[in-house]
Amino acid sequence: MSGEKTLALVTEIWIYFVLLSATFGSANMAKMKNMENPGFISIDCGEDANYFDEDTGIYFKSDLEFVSSGKNQNVQTGYGYNNPYFGKQLQNLRSFEEGTRNCYTLKPEKGRDNNYLIRAQFLYGNYDGKNQPPTFDLHLGVNFLVKVRFQDSTPWMLYEIFHFSSSDTIDVCLINTGGGVPFISALELRLVNSSSYIGQSYSTLETIWRSDVGYKNTNAIRYKNDPYDRCWSPVIYTDWILVATSTLNIDMQEDINNDKVPVEVFRTAAVPGTNQSSLSYNYTDSSPWYNLYVNLYFLEIEKWFCRILAELFTITINGDDYGAFTLVNSKPLTIRSNKSRGVVNFTINPTQDSTLPPILNNCEVSYVFMCYNIAVDAMMKIKQVYKVNKIDWQGDPCLPSAYIWTGLNCSNNDNNAELSKIISLNLSSSSLRGDIASAFSNLRAMQNLDLSFNELTGTVPEFLGQLPNLSVLNLNGNKLSGVIPQLLVEKAKTGLLQLSFDDNPKLCLTAPCEKSKKSLMLPIVVSMVSILAFILLSIMIIIWIMKRHRVTKCKNGSLLKSKNHSFTYSEIMSITNNFRDEIGKGGFGKVYLGNLSDGNQVAVKLSSASSKQGYKEFLAEVELLLVVHHKSLVTLRGYCNEEGIMALVYDYMENGNLQQHLSGSRADVISWKKRLQIAIDAAHGLEYLHNGCKPPIIHRDFKSSNILLTRDLQAKLSDFGLSRALTTLKDTHVTTQPAGTLGYLDPSCRASGIFNKKTDTYSFGVVLLELITGQPTIIPVEEYHCHIIQWTHSLIERGDIKRIVDPKLQGEVNLNSAWKSVEIAISCVAPNATQRPDMSYVLAELKESLSLEMTSEEDRSMTMSLNQQDLSLPSVR
Repeated sequence: MSGEKTLALVTEIWIYFVLLSATFGSANMAKMKNMENPGFISIDCGEDANYFDEDTGIYFKSDLEFVSSGKNQNVQTGYGYNNPYFGKQLQNLRSFEEGTRNCYTLKPEKGRDNNYLIRAQFLYGNYDGKNQPPTFDLHLGVNFLVKVRFQDSTPWMLYEIFHFSSSDTIDVCLINTGGGVPFISALELRLVNSSSYIGQSYSTLETIWRSDVGYKNTNAIRYKNDPYDRCWSPVIYTDWILVATSTLNIDMQEDINNDKVPVEVFRTAAVPGTNQSSLSYNYTDSSPWYNLYVNLYFLEIEKWFCRILAELFTITINGDDYGAFTLVNSKPLTIRSNKSRGVVNFTINPTQDSTLPPILNNCEVSYVFMCYNIAVDAMMKIKQVYKVNKIDWQGDPCLPSAYIWTGLNCSNNDNNAELSKIISLNLSSSSLRGDIASAFSNLRAMQNLDLSFNELTGTVPEFLGQLPNLSVLNLNGNKLSGVIPQLLVEKAKTGLLQLSFDDNPKLCLTAPCEKSKKSLMLPIVVSMVSILAFILLSIMIIIWIMKRHRVTKCKNGSLLKSKNHSFTYSEIMSITNNFRDEIGKGGFGKVYLGNLSDGNQVAVKLSSASSKQGYKEFLAEVELLLVVHHKSLVTLRGYCNEEGIMALVYDYMENGNLQQHLSGSRADVISWKKRLQIAIDAAHGLEYLHNGCKPPIIHRDFKSSNILLTRDLQAKLSDFGLSRALTTLKDTHVTTQPAGTLGYLDPSCRASGIFNKKTDTYSFGVVLLELITGQPTIIPVEEYHCHIIQWTHSLIERGDIKRIVDPKLQGEVNLNSAWKSVEIAISCVAPNATQRPDMSYVLAELKESLSLEMTSEEDRSMTMSLNQQDLSLPSVR
């Protein structure tokens, strides 16, 4: 054969080989793609290539696309885990020698507002030859999940949660706490639609154990038998008898909760042992403060062999009775309990009519934890809205303190710091596009915000002026337009804010916008302050003079006569015995105990130079209490306004304010009946202001510390310095400086500056929740803080009224009365103000709640009386 023919033949063979390889490669890639499991993310940590696991039927990926740090490692020979359901993924791992926090970023296809099973596995396997397993923390985003630690007898750890995700990405982070190098062997995510696991937003349900009762195989049941890839571990209880079937046709069409419990799990079960009639089990968790969730699954697998028999049973879980239940037609039954706190104690009993013993197929126990952090969630939304791709923007923005996100400053930067205190954010030249995101409004501690030299468009939002601590705002070099909000302008003029907005051609201070703009500089501020102060003072004097001639009519249509009078400063000193007995301190100043010449005790509030309330609030309170009088409003005896000295003289309230009693600073506990009466008294006061006065008056600072209590605990409203009459057509009051106290203030008012009667209703709802629960408005939960409304909602979802009610009152509260009161409070704090009731309706409902408690109290008294009569009867021989 000639050289030319040989070369041609070799070339032809080579081309054929290349085409065949390409065809085979494409087919293999397509096959691998088809093997991927919908809704699954399966990561073999430390593996270099993707692969299909024949044992599990799951397509696993290398972790290279999910994490940008760490090092691949292999466990030593002899340390591997041989279970085929958890074997291959435990032969290697990824360790993280560098950095305090390293995170895997998961992006599920279905994105936010879905429930996911997330499972992490750890097998040390002496990969580093030190024979010393490390300890480290596992976080989900900003939230601590668990401390990973290993026992000598248990070299492998599996951790599993169900998590309702409010964002499109989920960060799973390993935190080096100084106990050795963190590592991970496998990380898995599964989309789960079952109603058994979907809780409220910002909650996570952690699996404690999941048992396949009576299953004898040593391997767990998981995917593909379980479409959610839950792991059902075999458990045999020594006092129970195993029953099983392999032929029964089990009907899963009745699975209305979409639990998708595997058929194989239902094929095994347990019945009571010899000489036993019931199935009983006790479990005590090592974390007794957590609420445990219990799911019990039942399916009759013997009935097909004895069709004439019937199985009826009742269930008791931690003292709560469930049943009676009947298992029929080979259909599954699920019983749930979410009222267990640290202990699970269940008993399954046959009824008198049952001809079969009780049965149990499988059970799950888990608990819920975690709270929502507003500032952290705001940063996550900012990151998402602007697609910020900074490498270290993952996990908690402020913790650990050595790994704060680039561009952030946080106060109290230690491991016990409050996560909400983000005080500085620099996003200059970060390619931000679009409007200024509303998420910035939740950074309440923000002092310095730099958004300069981006592509921001739209108007400057009002909420930036309502950030209480903002002192520097840089908007230079954007494409913003319109008029800067007046509140920002006023803060800049008075020196409270350093505002810069150069190079925004369509942005201006006043309408219509001029072509040239300049930042507010210090010389302009200084020159305008004196003029502005003179104008404001003149306006205040004119308004005060006009208001003195304004008449407020209440209910009877006439101006009520006042017994108040003006005191001199020397008289105030005499009344208070030279300010000897200080009994309190508030926003206006210190409060002193005094005695009038008629012998009556009074409380004297004296303004101070550092007072948060000034002359305007002083005039407002005096003016209001001169003309409105009600048994549920504190009585003003007089006032002093002499050469800058301002004082208010009230009737003395012997029992202080409500907050002192609820916070535990006073030894006595207010009974449930008294709490309802206090709520009714307070509601009377607000209802009078809202509906009994023309024009209506809104309090604007209603809170538990502004509810004073007489000797017999009658409640009276106080502190009216921020109150306003509603003189507009829509009965609203608009302000650029929202008043009120954080925790009690309607969130919508902070953004809109609009106050109305429903604003007070919201504050009343918060106070009512304080009365019911005994909790503060902001509840500390480990390192996090929950608002009392969110905390209560989480317990309402579980139907756990006993945990909602103040534990100091347990056993003394009629549950119907408690539920009624909770419903009233929740209606008052509805997010939409139009859905909140009028105070007249609230007052009527509270009276009905008190009536339920009074009826219950009469029943208890009657029962006690009958018991005493029974004790006096002679014994029968």
